[in-house]
Amino acid sequence: MFIKDKFINKKPIISFEIFPPKKTGSIKKIYKTIEELAVLTPDYISVTYGAGGSEHDKTTEIASIIKNKYNIESLAHLTCINSNKKDIYNTLNNLKNENIENILALRGDIHPDYKLKKDFNHASDLIEYIKENFNFCIGSAVYPEGHLEALNKSMDLFYTQEKINKGTDFLISQLFFKNKFFYEYQEKLKNRNIKIPLQAGIMPVVNKKQVEKIVSLCGTYMPEKFIKVMNKYENNKEALLDAGVTYACDQIIDLLSSDVDGIHLYVMNNPITARKIVERIKNILKYLGENNG
Repeated sequence: MFIKDKFINKKPIISFEIFPPKKTGSIKKIYKTIEELAVLTPDYISVTYGAGGSEHDKTTEIASIIKNKYNIESLAHLTCINSNKKDIYNTLNNLKNENIENILALRGDIHPDYKLKKDFNHASDLIEYIKENFNFCIGSAVYPEGHLEALNKSMDLFYTQEKINKGTDFLISQLFFKNKFFYEYQEKLKNRNIKIPLQAGIMPVVNKKQVEKIVSLCGTYMPEKFIKVMNKYENNKEALLDAGVTYACDQIIDLLSSDVDGIHLYVMNNPITARKIVERIKNILKYLGENNG
């Protein structure tokens, strides 16, 4: 099923994002993670793609397990900056053969260990190629606080519009820790008459160093309240988990109360985090499902 059709039939959409194990990691651990996440009945689970566009990261295999074993829609990430058309065609064909119908089309990060190729310079190039050659539902990433490489927020919105013009079906936001940025971005899309679904990307804080590394890569603003939570509980794993889940739930409840299209949880392969959040908001989701379905 195309994820874009889920937005028509249900609101809000709840989804999780996981990542494949590193080369030295155990694939069995991710299988266990999927099993535990499946019990929470998400609308879909997304699977990230490795640096350089290599498939050593098992993206296709993991997406296939989600879809074909657990009957949950999977969203396979696909990057293009380090791939040529033949690479992308082969990956798309493999995904199609595994019954995967949804792709998150990304440019990908520029990595010093991989040589850039010239067939795809932007995510919009990849989206156009997919639409011309295959029948996939396509999601795109957007950046409420602006992409780090964009000259300004207006230029960032221009590139978002380009991705939509080429065939993007729905949007997932980069993580943010202050809802104000999401609402402002939502309004900017509205002013451009962009009406496709937009999910809010939320990352619960369960590891201070991990979050600080991610923030350094994407430039997300950390409010004083958020920093206080990290600093206070960073040396106690259980306390930070509770505090991080609570902070995320506060964000989510506010977003759901503002009729957001969906929540995309960056759970960092931690099913405990996902379970705690879903448990905390289950009655809200039930109420919204009964009134918005």
